[in-house]
Amino acid sequence: MPTADRDVIRALAARWRELAEQPVMAARRQAWTALKDLQPERPMVLFETWTLEDYLDDVELQCADSFWRGLEWRLRWNLRQAEEVGDDLVLKPCWRCGWHVGGTDYGVPIEAHHAADGSGHGHGYAFNHPLRTPDDVARLKPRTWTVDREASQREAARLDECFGDLLPVTLHGTESLHAGLTGDLFRLIGNENLLTWPYEAPEALARVLEYLRDDRLAWFDWLEREGLLGLNNHWTFVGSGSPGYTTALPAAGYGGRARLTDLWLWMESQETAMVSPAMFERQFLPAMAAVAARFGLIYYGCCEQVHDRWRQILAAMPNVRAVSVSPWSDQAKVAEMLGDRYVFSRKPRPAPISGPHPDWAAIEADLDETIAAGPRNLEIVYRDVYRIGGDRPRLARWVRLVRERIGGE
Repeated sequence: MPTADRDVIRALAARWRELAEQPVMAARRQAWTALKDLQPERPMVLFETWTLEDYLDDVELQCADSFWRGLEWRLRWNLRQAEEVGDDLVLKPCWRCGWHVGGTDYGVPIEAHHAADGSGHGHGYAFNHPLRTPDDVARLKPRTWTVDREASQREAARLDECFGDLLPVTLHGTESLHAGLTGDLFRLIGNENLLTWPYEAPEALARVLEYLRDDRLAWFDWLEREGLLGLNNHWTFVGSGSPGYTTALPAAGYGGRARLTDLWLWMESQETAMVSPAMFERQFLPAMAAVAARFGLIYYGCCEQVHDRWRQILAAMPNVRAVSVSPWSDQAKVAEMLGDRYVFSRKPRPAPISGPHPDWAAIEADLDETIAAGPRNLEIVYRDVYRIGGDRPRLARWVRLVRERIGGE
């Protein structure tokens, strides 16, 4: 490792540890735990910065080696948010790296074709949708997975040798688990088939969903069997936007090795937002519920509306603990449905704070709507913001605005 790279990384690791051990981080951990335990001390606030295209544009990375340069980027990104934004981001007092896991495809390749926009960023993309006809379903093959334990351990040792005395390094199992079956359903069959097969080819649709259900269960069972799971009842982000702090996990009988029942799972179905609640319940929800049943707690939803199908979701997944309330959900209805038994995870509209000129009146109106809905266990997570014209101070201004209106630090 080049000496100059080592000096850069160690300085950043030392700063990370310094921030992670500040009293405010302990207070945030306690407040997040109270929220996810459904005994909130205050509403929680986060601004998701990782989608911002220009968040580090003014920073010239100093490491020469590509491996350490990538780590430098991750360290600087999180440190900048922790130092500038003032939200409820928690920096952990250690550095965790995961297992090197690989696997086969579904027997058919899912290929994404990206297109750059005017600024050179590739947010737009399309898939090849390999299952064009019901007959193509027969091409699906069970996936298999492998883990390179030696490579994983070498990476952990490499990091530990560099800065482990400043920021402890641990090789931790897979923490953030996602099981959005209909996302891969869309990638496999395309949106037109997703909307027409329920009428024209229901047997083919059922076969693909059963395949994806069995695939997810096989994948999670393999992780558990191989000892590759890690607890996520802490700073790990679960679902679409917030950490999983809770005393409800791990489950009874935990003996030091994580099981599926000890973990949060993120389940969502954005692709079926245009499907009626009755069709969703009949044709899509059973496969999703079979996977969700294996886990301790569920964070449900992302950008889809939930007010029109919450009763069906709850009946199928009684272990839901947190619910994403997107701009397409009726906040008042959702707040009434959730009561004090679930976390109300609000996602404000990204458009008003995006671009060269934020619309503060629209931002306040969105917040007013949330406050008027009267959610009991509230977190507000600003997501899917891509461009702020280099105006980073607006992020802290939004956090201050929210705290002034709903309380907090």
